[in-house]
Amino acid sequence: MQRPSPHPGFYARKVAMAATVVGATMALTLPTVATSHAAPLNGEKDSYRLGEGHMGISAEKETAGKERRTVGPQDTSGVQGIDVSHYQGAINWGSVKGAGIEFAWIKATEGTSYKDPQFSANYLGAHDNGVIRGAYHFARPDASSGAAQADFFAKSGGAWSADNLTLPGVLDIENGPSSQCHGLSQAAMRTWISDFYDTYKARTSRDVVIYTTANWWNTCTGNWTGMSAKTPLWVAHWTNGSPTIPTGFPSWTVWQYTDQGNIGGINPVDRDKFNGSRDRLLALANNTTLAKPRVDVP
Repeated sequence: MQRPSPHPGFYARKVAMAATVVGATMALTLPTVATSHAAPLNGEKDSYRLGEGHMGISAEKETAGKERRTVGPQDTSGVQGIDVSHYQGAINWGSVKGAGIEFAWIKATEGTSYKDPQFSANYLGAHDNGVIRGAYHFARPDASSGAAQADFFAKSGGAWSADNLTLPGVLDIENGPSSQCHGLSQAAMRTWISDFYDTYKARTSRDVVIYTTANWWNTCTGNWTGMSAKTPLWVAHWTNGSPTIPTGFPSWTVWQYTDQGNIGGINPVDRDKFNGSRDRLLALANNTTLAKPRVDVP
């Protein structure tokens, strides 16, 4: 199998180190696989390019240099999953399924124009190999409204169907390599997330899953509790203990516990754990009464 592109955080760290040494700002360069699909957004004042966002880019900054960089995944019990984008290159989904992965979320969109070039292949490959899968959208609150981005996501891969293999879509809301909180106030960020949630639910009938870190959520929404009763939480916390969850959420539905997984020949890849049994995972996929494991599993 062709070796996948390095983890995008590698490039971010290279840039930061070089800037410190020479005292100058350097442009952040994407891996070759994404170059033809990425372009700066109108009005961008930094090096953040459309298409560069991926799950865990904030978690990487929060844990950079810590011991978890030297160790592999620690909590491989229970119902296991991964999340992927074009950064992982071509994926052998038969090998992924054979390695015990039950579910996957796959990057579909970013902003209101970017579609991940590997999404269609990944979405079909996961489905054909019996991996319960869903799509995710990398949020760009600095670029356009939550409603506009939810609409683009829903019609570009983020839709849902009750076919026993499709999970609800995910709003990946974190900083990325641009400004803190995308330059929005806490009140504006809460409005942006609400607009995304309302539009996605109107289009798909499903509650969007929110992926974030505790630090980002507490800082950028002001410890907001407005989503805790509406949406499942997918928390990113790269640790071998229990994850720290954002203020207001009773527990987690999915936990991204490392970005250093090696599954089915994909290395590295984010690894995730579902908070409950496979039956509950299917309930989340099919929107049945068992679909809220976060409230009764600590």
